[in-house]
This record gives sequence, structure tokens and C-alpha cells, in this order.
Amino acid sequence: MNIATRPINENLSNEMWRACDILRRDNNVGGVMAYTEHIAWLLFLKFLDLEEKKRAEEAAFRGQSYTPVLQGDLAWDAWASPEALEKWNSSRGELVAFVRGRLLPGLASLSGSPLANTVAKLFSDESVGDQTVVRNVPVCASDYNLKEVIDIINRIDFQREDDFFTITRFYEDLLARMGQENQIAGEFHTPRPVIRFMVEVIDPQIGETVYDPACGSAGFLAQAYLHMEKQVRTVEQEETLQQSTFYGQEKKGLAALLGTMNLVLHGVTAPNIYRRNTLEEDVKTSVSERFDIILTNPPFGGKEGAHIQNNFNIQSNATELLFLQHVLKKLKNTPNARAAMVVPEGTLFRGGAFAEVKKILLDDFHLFAVVSLPPGVFSPYSDVKTALLFFQRVDRILEKNPLARDEVWYYELPLPEGLKKFSKGSPIADQHFDEARALWQEWKAYLQGKRERPFAFAGEIRDQWQAHWDWQAYREKLERGEQADPPLCPPDASPDYRRAFEAQGPRPAPPYTCWVERLDDLRARGYDLSARNPHQSERVALPRPAEITASLLERQRELAALLERLHQMVSNGEE
Repeated sequence: MNIATRPINENLSNEMWRACDILRRDNNVGGVMAYTEHIAWLLFLKFLDLEEKKRAEEAAFRGQSYTPVLQGDLAWDAWASPEALEKWNSSRGELVAFVRGRLLPGLASLSGSPLANTVAKLFSDESVGDQTVVRNVPVCASDYNLKEVIDIINRIDFQREDDFFTITRFYEDLLARMGQENQIAGEFHTPRPVIRFMVEVIDPQIGETVYDPACGSAGFLAQAYLHMEKQVRTVEQEETLQQSTFYGQEKKGLAALLGTMNLVLHGVTAPNIYRRNTLEEDVKTSVSERFDIILTNPPFGGKEGAHIQNNFNIQSNATELLFLQHVLKKLKNTPNARAAMVVPEGTLFRGGAFAEVKKILLDDFHLFAVVSLPPGVFSPYSDVKTALLFFQRVDRILEKNPLARDEVWYYELPLPEGLKKFSKGSPIADQHFDEARALWQEWKAYLQGKRERPFAFAGEIRDQWQAHWDWQAYREKLERGEQADPPLCPPDASPDYRRAFEAQGPRPAPPYTCWVERLDDLRARGYDLSARNPHQSERVALPRPAEITASLLERQRELAALLERLHQMVSNGEE
């Protein structure tokens, strides 16, 4: 059952948004990022308490013992149960003092088990990597406000299906609101329609491991879980899905907390999200762990220092290029290993180090699809144009359809009629991917060797349009009553042009949003993977202003990187 159609406890939903309002008016956590994190860590500790009680009951049933991670005064019941809340003297600020002075330091210093270490990393300072130092976790200024919010959370019954899915929906909406209201939060949030489309194309199966090296709020992992849970038929499959399927890494404590809680609320009770800097792993030779599937929207536009660049065979300070190399290295050497990732448009057309990495991508993997997204998909965080790359190991395609090994399907997602760009007020939605989904099914069947190639090569399409316009110019002259000679077929015309010309230039058939590129043509372009729609010549449509400015933004980033390298050379006394 889709989350959107599951039962919702409207009263609980209203209460949770009331909790947000309570925190919003507090003097210390009024901003959307602050109260989102505050709600997240309270929900996390409440759910962890319930999970530990469940583990203790299961251990007792087996005649075994279970030592909880949160013991003594750190346990939820000891400080946050209804009975415990009554004991705190709010006029003296005792509850807030306990949270700041004992609870958070205690959580940050936990150790002794994988779960304890996970909790500790969520609450310790990310800048110093010291578990004795608590990171700046938002806490209410007012005891009264904190008590009121905890009282609402205590009324959640996670054992009730409608309560559980109400909190899941609330949390997803809260993350989306955080992204919409705070531009900095964009790094934690990828639009759900984009995530759902990518997961559907990759189609993860039970038994496969799924990894996001920059998991943020874990949207990709959560959606992969929803996709895979429908396949569960046995207890063993459920255990595999819960314990050894989903893996994520995240550098920042806030994002790691939001992602952990997001997976928990979607039903993954033991998420494998680790707080670390993904790019610190040396991938020049072998890597410690590989995965069947990688789904990610890594940060782009950042710049990395020499100590990070030294971990990669092809060095660059561009964060997005280092993440692409990381993904290529972390895919398993198995026939069906595959990945989907979001990249800025500049990754497609930039040369130099970018071209070197794209050469590896085309030579060692099968880039089976490139989906070009219009401007504004990630608004309001960024108007930089982006694309989705889908690739896999070559073994499966060589087995199913060797002809497709040297072919890449391109799809250019169109803007709705009357819209210049997606925006906060007009965001991208699932229905905008309807055509892409339908066309993907045709291309997928071709990749599996079940049908002929459904779409024409870009060169064929351009020749067909050229023949069409040559004949169209002749027909328009006749319609105006002008004297005109029929066009002549050039002696060096390609076979595709000649066929279209002999048919008197019929208009190429739709769809006009997709085409196929040959690897040899992409190599000849210097590994420029830009989406050059052959259906859109200057006669058909000019670029939209938003597309021009988005492209200029990307070119500006590239120029800034070049200037920085030049400055470093000059500063070092080089010529």
C-alpha cells in the first residue's frame, strides 16, 4: 500500500504540527531547521526506547538477557515519561538543564556496541570528531515548551498502524517544509518525484544491497525500502531487508539524524547510516565494500582540498566529480550492479578531468540512460540545470542485447505548457514523469532483448528534420504562389537523409523528447554527454531564458574553478 493511501490519524497529525508551532515560538528553536531537528531527535529517542523494550522482550522470550543502550537516567522513561515530566520543576528550568547538562553529553559519549556508537555519532561534535564534545543540538529555552512537546510525543502509539503512518507522513512533510523554507536545507532534500522515478528505473530487488554515499535525509534509501517491501514473502527476506540491505554515509550530524529517523519511520528498524566524510575513503585501488545498487544526489558546487583529492586517481577539486569516481569504484563487480545519480549539467559537458572520468564511465560501464531535467527542479536551493545518469556493469547488457552496449537513451523532460521553470510555487510532481516512465518501459524491453530498438539515433533524426525543412521551404513558396523549383538531394547526403528526401520530407514522428546516441559519437565530441535534442533545431525552438541563465550559472562555476587553479599557479611562482 502506498504511504499516500494508508490510514492517517488526523488528530495526531494536528497535534504534531501544534508541536512545531510550540517550538517555533520558543526563543531558542524558532527557525525551521532548528525545530525540525528538535522534533527529530525527540522522535528518535522515543522510537529507540520502544525498540529497546521490544528487543528486551524478545530476548526474555528466548531465555536470554538484553542490555539496553540507554540505561539509568538516559532511558526515556527516566526523564520523559508522563510521570517523570511531573517531577521536573519548570519554574527553575530543571528539564532543560538536565537535557543540556546530562542527556546530550551522555548520548554523545555512548560506546560498547554498534548501536551505541551510532547514537554517539549523531550527538557528538562533527567538527572535532570527539565524543566528549556535544554538537550544537537545538534545545528549547523554555521548560514549559519542552514538556508540552514531549507530552504530545508520549501520546504516539507506534504499534498502531494509523499512528505510525501519520508520523511517517508528518515527518516527510516536515522535511519538505524545511527544504522549502530554508535554502541551506536543500542539501538534505531531493524532490520526492525525482527519487521515485530513479528508484523505479533501477528497480532494486530483495537480496541486493542499496547504498547512498551522501544520504542526507535518506530519501533514496527510504523510497528503495518502500519499493522492495512489496516483494517480501518470507521472514528471512524481511530480516534481510531490515538488517543488511540499506547503507548510507553522511558527513553532517544533522543530516545523519534526519536520515536515520526517516528510515526508522519508514519501517527500517536497524538503518546502517554512518556519519563520516565519504570522500575521505581512498578509492585509487581497491575499496573495502561494494554494493549492488547506488542511488544518490551528491552535493555539487563544493571544492575539496588536496588531501581529499589524493584519494582519487583523477584529481579535481569539484565535489561532484569526486563523488562520481567514488560511485564507479563502489559498484560491485557483478553482472547486474547498477547506479543512478543526480549531476549538475556541467558534469555532462565539461572537459579536462571531467572528460577523463566520463571516458571511464563509457568504457567500463554501460550508460543506458541520461534524463535531462529542466531548470528549477531543485528550486529554491539552486537553479542550476541537472541531469540523471543511469549506468550498470556491462555484463548483463552483453548477455541480453549486445547491440545496445554502444547506445545511450536520452530523454529531455519537458516543462508543462505555460511554465517557464519549476519553482517553489510550481514544483515538479510525479505526473511530470508520466511520459518518461512510459518511454523507459519501451527502452527497457529493448535492453532486455525483447523488441527492436524503439527510438531513432540522433543523427538519423537530424537528417529527417533537415529533409523535412528542405521540402517544407519549397511547399511554403508554392502556398504563397511563388515560382519555385523542387529541392535537390545533395550527392553526399547520408542514407537517412536520402530516404526522408525521397519521401518528400515527412515530419518526423513523435515523441520529440527522446533519442539515442552512439558511444562513438559521444567519444568524438570529447565525451560531452550534454543532452542535444535533435528534434530542437533553431527552426523548432530557441532555448528558454531560464535554460540560458542556468547554463550561464554552470559556466560561471567552471570559470571560477579555472581562475582558482590559475591563481594557485601564480601564487606558487609558476608560469
